[in-house]
Amino acid sequence: MTVQQAADLLNVSRAYVIDLLEAGTIRRGEDSEVEATSLIEYKRLDDRLRRAAADELSASTRGWS
Repeated sequence: MTVQQAADLLNVSRAYVIDLLEAGTIRRGEDSEVEATSLIEYKRLDDRLRRAAADELSASTRGWS
């Protein structure tokens, strides 16, 4: 998967994906592109963390009117 395809999948900039690659957060594949398995793992974790943060925010604002 190309860096641009990965950026499109994550809905982020190409530069952000490059930062993730350089940090080792996601891995490069054999042909210097993004390893799809690594990207999917990252996306699943990021989705879970975002959902948990949204749930926590929602719970903390209940009762405010």
